[in-house]
Amino acid sequence: MSQKHPVIAVTGSSGAGTTTVKRAFENIFRREGITAAVIEGDSLHSLDRMAFRAAAAEAAKAGHNTFSHFGPEANHFDKIEAMFKQYGETGMCQRRYYVHSDEEAVLHNKHFNMTELKPGTFTPWENIEANSDLLFYEGLHGLAVDEAKGIDAGRYVDLGIGVVPVVNLEWIQKIHRDKAERGYSAEATVDTILRRMPDYINYITPQFSRTDINFQRVATVDTSNPFIARDIPTPDESFVVIRFREPKGVDFPYMLNMIPNSFMSRANTLVVPGGKMSHAMEIILAPIMHDMIEKKNKK
Repeated sequence: MSQKHPVIAVTGSSGAGTTTVKRAFENIFRREGITAAVIEGDSLHSLDRMAFRAAAAEAAKAGHNTFSHFGPEANHFDKIEAMFKQYGETGMCQRRYYVHSDEEAVLHNKHFNMTELKPGTFTPWENIEANSDLLFYEGLHGLAVDEAKGIDAGRYVDLGIGVVPVVNLEWIQKIHRDKAERGYSAEATVDTILRRMPDYINYITPQFSRTDINFQRVATVDTSNPFIARDIPTPDESFVVIRFREPKGVDFPYMLNMIPNSFMSRANTLVVPGGKMSHAMEIILAPIMHDMIEKKNKK
């Protein structure tokens, strides 16, 4: 961990709400004049789209039906750890991007003076911008551990944020998103959920015990059968449970005053209305960012 070159990792599974946290951080960075070097978690997959499909098919032929993007077989956990370590020591590292769409392909081809980048591929590695104030990672594995290989990315993280809805809500969000964005049937998405489950349990869920702050959205409507839900519960139909690993020094009275209709459920847990999630994130995270940059500048 490094006060001079801090590393922030926002981790959560696809559709969990990490993008909401990213936007909150972007607002804080803009107000505080912070320059962040951004790392996208998808860029640390070890297989591009076609290679992943081929590897998954081969694994299925061999009777291995749990090959997924959530586990170490499809990710560079070692590169995540090395990237965080290098940045913490030097303020520099390399990164690449995963190309999600045709629009991104056009932008990256222009930037790298290339023509062959297509959706589902990776850009070349390049140095991040010099003189950044901090490294900001957002993705699946910001605090990943692979005990068999002695990898622990979280040991080099200065602030770990977890974003995770209760599991039924997460499944509802995935089923509806996959149908809307990818045309998948509910059955196909359920197959994906089942295939990912061992890696989800072993490599995604444990991260939320290592984070400094967790944001967990809990629906206040019936989600008992997520596979037949007609719609996604709205933010106003939910609460956000915010857990602080170390409550000492946290100004809970200030937060309760600044976030309407919030309350404490435990000594380290703040509960806020779902519609106030972004507001709560900025209230909570802005002072942390301010203190982090002050300590950095004193070094």
